[in-house]
Amino acid sequence: MSQTAAQRFLQDAAEKSADLVHREIIRHRMESYDAAHLKGRTRIQDWEAAREKCQKIKREAIDHLDHYLLQFEEKIIARGGHVFWAANGEEACEYVGNLATQRGVRTVVKSKSMVTEEIHLSPALEKAGIKVWETDFGEFIVQLRNEAPYHIVTPAMHLNRGQIAALFREKLGQEIESDNPAYLMAAARRKLRQAFFAAEMGISGANFLVADAGVIAISTNEGNGRLCTSVPRIHVVVTGIEKVIPRLEDLAVLWPVLATSGTGQGITTYSTLIGGPRRPGEADGPEEFHVVLVDNGRSRLLADDEQREVLHCIRCGACLNICPVFRHVGGHTYGTTYPGPIGSVLTPHLNGIKEFKHLSYASSLCGACTSVCPVKIDLHHHLLQNRRNATEAGATKPSERLMFGAWRRAMLHPWIYAAGGWSMRKALRILYGLGLAGSILDPMRVWNRYRSPAPLPSKSFRARWRRDLGSN
Repeated sequence: MSQTAAQRFLQDAAEKSADLVHREIIRHRMESYDAAHLKGRTRIQDWEAAREKCQKIKREAIDHLDHYLLQFEEKIIARGGHVFWAANGEEACEYVGNLATQRGVRTVVKSKSMVTEEIHLSPALEKAGIKVWETDFGEFIVQLRNEAPYHIVTPAMHLNRGQIAALFREKLGQEIESDNPAYLMAAARRKLRQAFFAAEMGISGANFLVADAGVIAISTNEGNGRLCTSVPRIHVVVTGIEKVIPRLEDLAVLWPVLATSGTGQGITTYSTLIGGPRRPGEADGPEEFHVVLVDNGRSRLLADDEQREVLHCIRCGACLNICPVFRHVGGHTYGTTYPGPIGSVLTPHLNGIKEFKHLSYASSLCGACTSVCPVKIDLHHHLLQNRRNATEAGATKPSERLMFGAWRRAMLHPWIYAAGGWSMRKALRILYGLGLAGSILDPMRVWNRYRSPAPLPSKSFRARWRRDLGSN
């Protein structure tokens, strides 16, 4: 019998929490990020004002999404580009696959794109006999391991240098004599350089779609992004419809805030604007330029007035880095493209509340994610809303509904509450007297399994309150 997504989550969470090597790697990475993030925020004179500005920009874009997407499309087409509207992942994969087949593409190079992970574009192309190379260093590593990205920003965060060196020795057919990062990067570069110049198609995502200028904005820290978008004769951008922003000037605040929230940098190494294919007289750039606008459930979320602000997300990963649950169980435990708090909010909307309702409970509701979000998404309240959605959709177990129904009845009738408390004290006193604390019969066994049983009070709080109130 196959496991459900919830069962896999619990099993993987238990394994990762007990993996001390994994925990140490993540602890070290998060400590480095925390220091860089705090330092990065000092470069911005008023961090909270910058967050509020980003929130307003994204709210304006999402509230008028149809207008700005049509404006973006018009500008792209006017420069000789092509725009395809994909209702779901299947349509997006079919469009890119057909384009590749028609143009005789045999090799594709990809820069980092979470949307292509979401729609499983690479497996679809490889099924058609097209070789796909992930060229972001982290993505290249996890591709060699045949696993999904671990984190939205840093896909191979969970691996140390020794593990990467061992992987390269096994997969690249090179003599890897050192685990020095520069040496490992050079080994990957030698392999990928051949792919860059052999590829007929380059695929990228987009951090932002600028409506008034009709350009895509890409932020990267490696030169692979520009090689993917300029060297192959065809450039395909695969992006979610929510990435649009109204004006070019909005990047003046969005770019530095994204960089600071994502890695602690003042600005990413490469900030690139691309608006179409190569023009007459230009020496570089693609001959064809295509933008695939992916919906894949985003319109349904847009129609939800209570939760549409989830589409404001700029994929910085800050909520993952601060989340105590993510820090313990890691990215792969979630079993989704988008892990952490934003993934726990977004995935049930994209992939189904019944299958992924458990993600909304993978949170302490501490609110740390909300406090660091650069566009001020109220993430922990959306987690609560997802729990309500699951209940309203009938996605909860009959036993849960029965239990909470009984709890509600007790809360509405004080005499039932009092009788239940009296009965529980009597039952626990008998169980503990028989030495059954922590056994399967003990309703407090989760607590008592690793602790001494708490002493049972002789009277309830209500009885003590009446006694003390009467004595005064």
